[in-house]
Amino acid sequence: MDTTTRPQYDNGVVQYLTVGAVVFLVLGTLMGTYAAAELAWPVLNFDIPEITFARLRVVHTNTVVYAFGGMTLMATAYYTVQRTNGTRLWSNGLAWVTSILFTVGLLGVVITLALGMTTSKEYHEQIWPLAIAIAVVWTLYTLNFIMTIASRDKEAYPSVYVSNWFFMGMMIAITYLYVVNGLAIPVSIFQSYSLFSGVQDAMIQWWWGHNAVGFFLTAGFLGIMYYFVPKQAQRPIYSYRLSVIHFWALMFGYVWLGAHHLQYTALPDWTGSLGAIISLAMIIPSWGGALNGMLTLSGAWDRLRTDYILRFLIISLAFYAMSTFEGPVMAAKTVNALSHYTDWTIGHVHAGALGWVAMVSIGAIYHMIMKLWKTEMYSMKLINTHFWLATIGTVFYIVAMWVSGIMQGLMWRAYDDYGTLAYTFTESVAEMHPFYAMRTVGGFLFFTGACIMLYNVIMTLRMANAKQKAGSLAQA
Repeated sequence: MDTTTRPQYDNGVVQYLTVGAVVFLVLGTLMGTYAAAELAWPVLNFDIPEITFARLRVVHTNTVVYAFGGMTLMATAYYTVQRTNGTRLWSNGLAWVTSILFTVGLLGVVITLALGMTTSKEYHEQIWPLAIAIAVVWTLYTLNFIMTIASRDKEAYPSVYVSNWFFMGMMIAITYLYVVNGLAIPVSIFQSYSLFSGVQDAMIQWWWGHNAVGFFLTAGFLGIMYYFVPKQAQRPIYSYRLSVIHFWALMFGYVWLGAHHLQYTALPDWTGSLGAIISLAMIIPSWGGALNGMLTLSGAWDRLRTDYILRFLIISLAFYAMSTFEGPVMAAKTVNALSHYTDWTIGHVHAGALGWVAMVSIGAIYHMIMKLWKTEMYSMKLINTHFWLATIGTVFYIVAMWVSGIMQGLMWRAYDDYGTLAYTFTESVAEMHPFYAMRTVGGFLFFTGACIMLYNVIMTLRMANAKQKAGSLAQA
């Protein structure tokens, strides 16, 4: 194969998924902001069951995690696997089928959850028919990705670039984790009972639940980072050897961490201790990966002054480093005794979700939009505005939840001289109100940035289509 000629890639399905991800980012952050506002001002649910906090919160998490996050992972995986292996997709038709079915399935998930149909398992609330459909679609997506790598010209591309390994690790792990946690006995078309019971069910749930974060929201998005940071920075990755160590450490380490969600429960004490110990050890490879991405800019830090897309990618690594330090610390039993069941956990989750996952996704999407449509963005200034809205909104959000969470933990464990609780639960809720209002402001800022991104993307596509039509008329 002549590597000097650029092969034709299957870009249509990537374009569909990229635009879909932006749409779901707007919808997901809108739901999250409204749900946050409901906690500050409960009257906003208007006694409508479908938009009460209990239902809207689950719809929000499924929309941002699976719709926005899932479409971003599919788009970037299909985009990068072709370019790092110099070949088209193994099956463009299969890619379209899985993408369309994934979209339909997501809409089904949103509708059923809004109607109150749920398994009540965190990150696995989908009723059993939809869960089976999602597992099948995900398996087909994985097959297409792996077969694309296998079908490459091995003489021209003898090695598999590290981003592909992160994507494959994510795909394979998510498949078996999701399926095992979803094992259930159906009793009707909308209801089933878990195959596991009691503490075993909790252990299997958090074996999946934490690894939905560890693989879906970390390993997959590290695959994005290892491709798009070097591309946007126009420099090779700082250390390829470190990236390989990072990969294998995450693959072997993350699967052990789920038990740290169950400290001080019926789970055997040694299991929680093991989860905490390995969680603390995972700081090392996680920070190694974050530094690998940041140090890729060595000698080119001045690019951050003018490259607003690169800003998203680099700030995401800062949040990744922070989140992967905070999480293990919260897993330690002494800290967990204070943080468990408080808003501190919510702050931690959103430091990773908004600061790491969303930021690296947004940077990758902006990069792909220009490459896929062969055009500049409609407005680079709007990207800069989006960056600051997203960054300030994220900081507002997580600081509010950190303060609220630590305050909750301290109030719940405070005793008076007689050995009774110093505060009632109601008093702690009243004290949380200003921080819930502050969180809503942070969420609204992030949502506003997402709306600006959608507008910028729409105008960019209109501009690109107009240029294409003008070119076609000139040729005619």
